[in-house]
Amino acid sequence: MWWPPWLAACLAWGCVAALCGSRGLCLAPNASRPEPGQCPRRRGAADLCAWALSSDSLLDPFPVDVIQENYVRNVRNCIFSIVYPTPFKSRVRLVAVSKEVIENILDLDISVKGTSDFLEFVSGGKVILGSVPLAHRYGGHQFGTWAGQLGDGRAHLVGVYTNRHGERWELQLKGSGKTPYSRNGDGRAVLRSSVREFLCSEAMHYLGIPTSRAASLVVSDDDVWRDQFYNGNIKKERGAIVLRLAKSWFRIGSLEILAHSGELDLQRRLLDFVIQEHFPSIAMNDSNRYLEFFSTVVSETANLIALWMSVGFAHGVCNTDNFSLLSITIDYGPFGFMESYDPNFVPNTSDDERRYKIGNQANVGLFNLSKLLQALKPLLDPRQKHLASQILEGYGERYYSRFTELFKAKLGLLGENENDNYLIAFLLKIMEDTKADFTMTFRELSEITEDQLRELHIPEEFWTLQDLSKHKLFSEWVTMYLLRLKHNKGDSDSKRRTRMTTVNPRYILRNWMAESAVQKSNLNDFSEVRLLEQVLQHPFQRQEAAERAGYSLRPPAWAKDLKVSCSS
Repeated sequence: MWWPPWLAACLAWGCVAALCGSRGLCLAPNASRPEPGQCPRRRGAADLCAWALSSDSLLDPFPVDVIQENYVRNVRNCIFSIVYPTPFKSRVRLVAVSKEVIENILDLDISVKGTSDFLEFVSGGKVILGSVPLAHRYGGHQFGTWAGQLGDGRAHLVGVYTNRHGERWELQLKGSGKTPYSRNGDGRAVLRSSVREFLCSEAMHYLGIPTSRAASLVVSDDDVWRDQFYNGNIKKERGAIVLRLAKSWFRIGSLEILAHSGELDLQRRLLDFVIQEHFPSIAMNDSNRYLEFFSTVVSETANLIALWMSVGFAHGVCNTDNFSLLSITIDYGPFGFMESYDPNFVPNTSDDERRYKIGNQANVGLFNLSKLLQALKPLLDPRQKHLASQILEGYGERYYSRFTELFKAKLGLLGENENDNYLIAFLLKIMEDTKADFTMTFRELSEITEDQLRELHIPEEFWTLQDLSKHKLFSEWVTMYLLRLKHNKGDSDSKRRTRMTTVNPRYILRNWMAESAVQKSNLNDFSEVRLLEQVLQHPFQRQEAAERAGYSLRPPAWAKDLKVSCSS
């Protein structure tokens, strides 16, 4: 491993004073650095001095950016640049924390949130002993076009933590200042987008969707200027930072930039690292390991997008730089949960061509995987290239199979029936015609009895089914559905409803709910952020607080005019 002279000197000093200086946490004169994987495990500790991060696993395998200064530039021959977060200049407030992430992933007691060390760490003011903050270099295809170098323009990977379960998590601050990859940006994130990312990361986890996690959200009084809808109306907003976690932040664009730059040796090293760390079923001495890796990513990407569709989630910006190599949901921006069922639903007002509409997400997944294959081809022999192309051709079948499986579960169907696909498509068409609410259609079918359906007696509380019942073909669909349910061997109506309520959420992060929380947050009222965080931890269970807030009711009229853009 080659180290730049300045970094080698720092490491020779033990990394304590030289790298961290006065900005490091827990810099006692005799502080010792735990070995990777041997961090203290004082379950319930609220003292960050009993906790350690390491950057060794990311620094040791790869060369780092040889330039120490933090200015925007074209970077080559490295995976990371070493760059420190930029602390806020003004007062910082802790808005919210995820108790589960703090306690069950990071092995800290929730009381740590009340310490000044914690606040300084999650706001970029200090780094933990053993951590070397990094910004990742990657590229990507944005809206179908190669955009060249992109990278972490406002994010700092502040260390890797291996918890008591043996899980390895990479911690990243988003909104923590400029890096060499900031391009024309200021390195900051604003409160509105940070609230949305914090809430949606956790909401998706509890919905059972593979995702990055969010540990904390802080807001400052620093002024950040944004043209939210790119219409020349620049407004002052407040800067915020989310501490987010993932098993890995490597994405398709991580490999693309190396292939486009001809850095094939480094690309091979990165790919081997990703396989060794995150794909344990693939043998490193297997000459077909890159083929196996690609096959796994194709399958898991199909699974991820089918899961998105099953809860009506539209990512909004499905660029290759936003698609994880681990097939988890990352980089929450102008996302949206579809309300009225509409295959043309676009959450992102910046997407003029509707490229990333919800009904096109599976096709975009195929496009992104084709770009991954293009990046891998220099590392494959002719036979492997042919096999990889065949694997990619199987993506559509894999996606369609998983989509059907998920929607059969949403309808409570057991076993196989040749008419199941038609039954699903029939319902979706009626939903589209009546503009029925996607989430509540399936939830209300989970709660209504077969007798009520048979008699077409739809109680008032099932407001979405009442909308559906106005369609001239609704009764025909109900007849088909009830007949199909009779083929569920060993099933009963109560079992069906219980089963369906475990896969059909009652609560999702609707755009109006997030907007309401943002508007209150702008007035320093963070009560709805915390309410939503609690409610969305149990999306399948009826909750009195959520019902009082109207989270399962028809969206308010003002919600129709809400817009979300890439500006954050």
